[in-house]
Amino acid sequence: MSLLDETLEKREQYTQQKHQKLKALALQMHKTRLSGTKEEIYQAYIKLYDGYNEFKYDSAYFYIEKAKGIAKEIKSTTHLSEAKIEEGFLLLSAGLFTEAIDTLQSIDTLTLTPLKKYDLYFTKARSYFDLAEYNDDSKFQINYIRKGILNLNKALNLVQVNSSPYLKANGLKHLQQQNWDLAKENYLLWLKSYELSPQLYGIATSSLSYIFKQLDEPEKSKYYITLAAISDIQHAIKENVALRNLATKLYEEGKLKKANTYVRIALEDAEFFNARHRKNQISSILPIIESAQLYRVEQKNKSLQNTVILLAILSLIILVFLGIIVKQLKEKKAARQALAENNKQLQQMNLNLVEADSIKQDYITYFLKATSQLINKMGSLQKTTILKIKTKKPEEVLQTIYKYSAKKERTALFHQFDEVFLQLFPSFIESFNQLFPEKEQKTPKKNELLNTELRIFALYRLGIQDNKQVADFLDVSIATVYSYKTRLKNKSNHRENFEQKVMEIRKLEVQPEKD
Repeated sequence: MSLLDETLEKREQYTQQKHQKLKALALQMHKTRLSGTKEEIYQAYIKLYDGYNEFKYDSAYFYIEKAKGIAKEIKSTTHLSEAKIEEGFLLLSAGLFTEAIDTLQSIDTLTLTPLKKYDLYFTKARSYFDLAEYNDDSKFQINYIRKGILNLNKALNLVQVNSSPYLKANGLKHLQQQNWDLAKENYLLWLKSYELSPQLYGIATSSLSYIFKQLDEPEKSKYYITLAAISDIQHAIKENVALRNLATKLYEEGKLKKANTYVRIALEDAEFFNARHRKNQISSILPIIESAQLYRVEQKNKSLQNTVILLAILSLIILVFLGIIVKQLKEKKAARQALAENNKQLQQMNLNLVEADSIKQDYITYFLKATSQLINKMGSLQKTTILKIKTKKPEEVLQTIYKYSAKKERTALFHQFDEVFLQLFPSFIESFNQLFPEKEQKTPKKNELLNTELRIFALYRLGIQDNKQVADFLDVSIATVYSYKTRLKNKSNHRENFEQKVMEIRKLEVQPEKD
């Protein structure tokens, strides 16, 4: 653990080294664009993508899109397919599982070499496995895992037994099938037999940590996850899970302070890379660790308070005979009480700040989900109740039930959503319209804050990008949502990176108060 802490102290240094390497790649790419062939330019973009992959999602996505553009220019279906495989992996790393699978499904395998087919099938498998983990619903998980294993079998048929790609895929297959001993042997052989890249080394060590946890060998589990975390930091890999998982283990061991430190660093890395699902995962355990740490402090304070009370009682016996000392002790006691009260208030203020930050991140999604469900239930209740009453004594309750209107409630919900969103993004409509020619710009009606088209991309800007979720909330079909998105994208000035431009619309920034 001391080696990990030493490595963390050099974390900024490793990140700067990474920036220098990327700067050199960007300079080389610029030179290539001036005098190189299209093939050389394509390869330069791929190198830049590789540099940013697992470091910065937005930059990596920019360069893979550039590479795809060059592949289309030279009409190389092979290069285009290879670039799409990398795009699928990148979308998977960012938590955009559906988008990743859609991208990978669009690839024509006839354009790929056997090794690239292996990459395609392995990335597909990873997408299904990560989607199963993120979905966390047994009803759907088994189907996703089966699809993942099916793709792993296809990948294994394309490579030589006990080669590095084979061990990589075979280990994951045994892990997903919960064959822990076979998975352990596979990953240990992989580490022993090959000089793995930093990314593959992190996969092997993290997987071994998980396997040893399942085999009830906690020390080995912690050892391998620590190795993974050290490697990730030394190579400035921001899309990582090792440090977060290590923080969870330390929390379970009661080492709350160090767990809190590690999980916060993991959150910084996830925010830097812009991994949505990683941020959600970390945000879910951060309050638990902080609450446990606060509880321990409170317990220590309570023990200290009991000790102080005992000492005060003993002191009072002596103070009966020593009036001057009594007076002094009373003054000190009053000062201690004032200090304790101040400390208590400060702790409460800190807790309120943490809670406020958490609420700011989560309340919008929660509000949308909870309110939508409530309206759907109300509408269902109304229909069912009216049907039953019509067959018995409808005159007694029909008027009461007709007072409730799901349509009105949904309209009110939209209005509330629009108000909250425009408080966070007051310039959203203006910024959104700047993405379009003047004749295509959208203006809400007189009594509207946002119209349906603006509301779809308001949800997208909040991170709610799944068409089904958007359709459920707006009470329209998925096809309607897809149609709106496609039509607006085609009308915009930024067809290739329209979604990225929407995500760049800034929210309201709160300025610190001046003294």
